[in-house]
Amino acid sequence: MALAKQISDTEERAASTRPSGGRWPLISLILGGLTALTLAVALWMIFIYTPVDSLQGETQRIFYFHVPTAWVGMLSFIILAVTGIIYLFKPDARLDWLARAAAEVGVVFLTITLILGSLWGKPIWGAWWVWDARLTATLILWFMYVGYLMLRSYMGRTNEGARAGAVIGIIGAIDVPIIYLSVSWWRGQHPVAQVGVQGALPPQATLTLMVALVAITLLYAFMMVQAYQLQRLQALAQQLRAIVE
Repeated sequence: MALAKQISDTEERAASTRPSGGRWPLISLILGGLTALTLAVALWMIFIYTPVDSLQGETQRIFYFHVPTAWVGMLSFIILAVTGIIYLFKPDARLDWLARAAAEVGVVFLTITLILGSLWGKPIWGAWWVWDARLTATLILWFMYVGYLMLRSYMGRTNEGARAGAVIGIIGAIDVPIIYLSVSWWRGQHPVAQVGVQGALPPQATLTLMVALVAITLLYAFMMVQAYQLQRLQALAQQLRAIVE
């Protein structure tokens, strides 16, 4: 009876972290539908609506995937840093779940960013990789993601691990504005800002990029919901295993 009561209490604590009314399935359904719709529109605009670039040709279409994935990759680290700051002052398991989810999803998108950048660089620059300031800063952020995940895996789901991860997240977030401003601070091979600069992009390309940004951001939000739920279930499973053992 005591064991059953402990398990029941653990389940109740986990249930208290859910949105009231069990809204997670509904949130996932809405986000999934919006993501599928906007991705379909974005793909149509990228490959049909937007004209072929006169200088880069078909290779330029990588731009519409590269920029949005870079955006959400940096956004995810900002979320990681903000949750880390709050956790240091007010420890909460839900903040830790969100931080771990942000790291897991963020590293996926940043990896895609680096791969797409290499695929674009080979035909345009003649090299898969150059040590440009923005590329190097992005690679550093990727290593910060990997370091965070390795540390959390090594230290487990402990308060000490969450605090150490929070520190890494805060330090790594300093790299985000460096990535954004690097093309202004240092002269390199990476293209300068294309949005908001008169004559940089034709109207069709600008509109397509905006739609792609929305689509990838919605995809990121959908994946974050799934990753957060997975973190919650893993934490519950660990608590139940500890009780049983």
